[in-house]
Amino acid sequence: MNDELTRVLIVDDHPLFRRGVRQLLEMDPSLKCVGEAADGETAVRLACEHEPDLVLLDLQMEGMDGLATLRALREHDRHARVIMLTVSDSEDDVMAALRDGADGYLLKDMEPEDMLERIREAATGKLVLSDRLTRLLATAITGGRDHDSARLAELTSREREVLGGIAQGLSNKLIARRLDVSEGTVKVHVKNLLRKLGLKSRVQAAVWAVNQGLR
Repeated sequence: MNDELTRVLIVDDHPLFRRGVRQLLEMDPSLKCVGEAADGETAVRLACEHEPDLVLLDLQMEGMDGLATLRALREHDRHARVIMLTVSDSEDDVMAALRDGADGYLLKDMEPEDMLERIREAATGKLVLSDRLTRLLATAITGGRDHDSARLAELTSREREVLGGIAQGLSNKLIARRLDVSEGTVKVHVKNLLRKLGLKSRVQAAVWAVNQGLR
């Protein structure tokens, strides 16, 4: 991703909302809208043509919905970070989007300045979630268990560092570079911390870590 300019594709079937998001992006010179799409098929085509760094994707669209579009982008090996930007705060929708490879989930009723800040964070590689979704997801992931502090204490200092990298959306390769260890070592740490925390995936670990303030 270009450190100076983040290329953004907006995908939403409401023209007025697309216009509003474009105007929001124009407030930050480091963000550039390279295209707009009103449906999933057009979004995939534009992603292949313009190779955006970031895709802001609505969930509920006619025809090819947001989840199908997300899967298609991943199947086409598009490396853009994909942030769901929607009205749905359903636990099922959020979990499905993250399972299918979304890099964040934001609600449309956010204050504009908060939304812009989260988009900036997404551009740097962080997992971004609307505030009210973080606790909901953490509860869903842990089954409502309230011994998070005890589980965190079970991690070694190195595992905590790796978990912090996961919360920031970093790959194993980037975490390894940051910690000056091999990628294989990072993979072992990820496996161990998932086991200790009782989690099944990096996405679950990222959500849990964000909820613990480890971003």
